[in-house]
Amino acid sequence: MSLRHGHVGVRPLGRRDASTWQRLRRDNAAWLGPWEATLPPEAGRPTMSYRAMIGAMRRRARAGHSMPFALTWDGEMVGQLTVNGISWGSARWASLGYWVAQSHAGRGITTTGVALVCDHLFTALQLHRVEIAIRPENQASLRVVEKLGFTEVGTAPGFLHIAGDWRDHRIFQRLSGEVPGGLVSLLPPP
Repeated sequence: MSLRHGHVGVRPLGRRDASTWQRLRRDNAAWLGPWEATLPPEAGRPTMSYRAMIGAMRRRARAGHSMPFALTWDGEMVGQLTVNGISWGSARWASLGYWVAQSHAGRGITTTGVALVCDHLFTALQLHRVEIAIRPENQASLRVVEKLGFTEVGTAPGFLHIAGDWRDHRIFQRLSGEVPGGLVSLLPPP
């Protein structure tokens, strides 16, 4: 499944993306570092190759719990958006995580990718709720949820281990049916 709006695309992340993904992560280490999940000391320091990471993501995707996507600009991978923790049954919700290369920040890529994926989750998967957790200091991500009308539902103290410590996050949500035309309808025309 591939989705597109103007220059921005979202497609499944695959093995063929290994070298681009590794280059982007290397070149953007300082840019992404303050927002990047880290393992706490008690988890040890396992290293995982890109191939192993994709294999693990694909297994979770086949089990219906995750959806890893490449964010693209004119067909070129410039970031990643991952749907995590997909819950079925009476909950029917998922959380989103994402990053974009510094060279492509400020172009609306993340906002567009989130809108495309949310619309897919609400229509094709018929999920009820999508959640995004954001560090209070992450102004760029806060603009994404603001542009798309996500509602803040609270603060989760010590929510995720990031940059070497347990960090608080603000939690935002969007419910299916809140925007009958879909979140993409909130975006400027391509």
